Amino acid sequence: MASIKSWLTSHFPALSSRDYVLFLIGQFVSVIGTWMQATALPYLAYRISGRPLDLGLIGFATTLPTLLFALPAGVLVERWDKRKATIILQILMSVQAFGLAYLTFTNQLQIWHIATLAFIYGSAVAVEVTARQAMLIELAGKEALPSAIALQTTAFNLGRIIGPLCAAGLIAWTGNEGSVFLVNGISFVFVVAGLFVARTRYKVEKENIPSQGMAREFREGLSYIRGNAVVLSAILMSALLGFFGIPLLQQTPALARDVLSTIFDTETIIAARTSNMYLAQGVGAVTAAFMMAYLSSANKNKMLLWGQILFIIPVTLLGIVTNLSVVFILLAFIGWGTVTQLITMNTMIQIRVPNELRGRVFSIYFWGLQGVAPFGSIVIGWIAQTWSVQTSLVAGGLISLLSVILVRLFFRQRRGNAPINEK
Repeated sequence: MASIKSWLTSHFPALSSRDYVLFLIGQFVSVIGTWMQATALPYLAYRISGRPLDLGLIGFATTLPTLLFALPAGVLVERWDKRKATIILQILMSVQAFGLAYLTFTNQLQIWHIATLAFIYGSAVAVEVTARQAMLIELAGKEALPSAIALQTTAFNLGRIIGPLCAAGLIAWTGNEGSVFLVNGISFVFVVAGLFVARTRYKVEKENIPSQGMAREFREGLSYIRGNAVVLSAILMSALLGFFGIPLLQQTPALARDVLSTIFDTETIIAARTSNMYLAQGVGAVTAAFMMAYLSSANKNKMLLWGQILFIIPVTLLGIVTNLSVVFILLAFIGWGTVTQLITMNTMIQIRVPNELRGRVFSIYFWGLQGVAPFGSIVIGWIAQTWSVQTSLVAGGLISLLSVILVRLFFRQRRGNAPINEK
């Protein structure tokens, strides 16, 4: 047992922090519930309306708060106790899940309810993600930060595998998606409990410096980003993924129900197919997370490039093929490419940014990733509604490819090298 613990802490240094482990366990249980809801809600919404554009509208409502709140959240989070802020926002997300459960159990749920509650959830996430990411260094310490980021992402993507399976099983057993939302609401108790017990032992108290005002502090963060080519390039790459990549995956229920339909389809079969498509993405995602946790010293430029290649090509092919087995393989590659990009960009930013700028810079990164996503959701949803889901996938993949090439060429010319060219 001692040798196993020694091996784990040597390869995953963040596990040597009791406080980080407490947080990670609670977070793992919570993300299982989150992925259960993320699987059941689009399936339910598409079953209610049958319109791909509605999937885009729900994605718009979920990510619009990031556009509105993520940037000021970066300044505010640096003034708050990050652990307490995370607890409060996790509780708010729990209330949102209970609201969905109530409306579903009472047969009152409509698309506008889903969009409204999605906006509430997205508002909490817009601030909570920045607080939680900035809190990691306080739980694990700076030396273990890359390991902490990768392990948190691993837990998130293990939930991405387990969640859809649990959602499909629970819906089949109860016959009501409300049971999934109820379980998700309860799951937040575990992460809140973990954070109540955990202590931020690596927290560095800020010097008592008079506030310069939110606007000036925000401009200070922007100035740092403009002067750091690595951070700037990562934020631009994240914006491309947020606009063209993430909204494409919101069309999974439409792909499962319409494009991959068979004459033998029933609601149970469609629900299982949708769940398995999310599961395939999760398998690729958790594989990437484990690899990135283990290979924390790998060249970041190469890992980011592989992540982009193994996201863009499968997304484009997904708009062409209709064989279910091939679709599952492509989705696994998409999951791998997505998570490899996210971990690489997150790590490159976090290990460079000074503590006093961490919240501000990360909020701008998160804004780049999710703040543009509302417009991407509407554009992709409109293309899928007007032409077809497959057309939206091919168009999104090709535009992503062109955009990544242009950004990489720009930074190569600017610095005489690739945008992220170091370990």
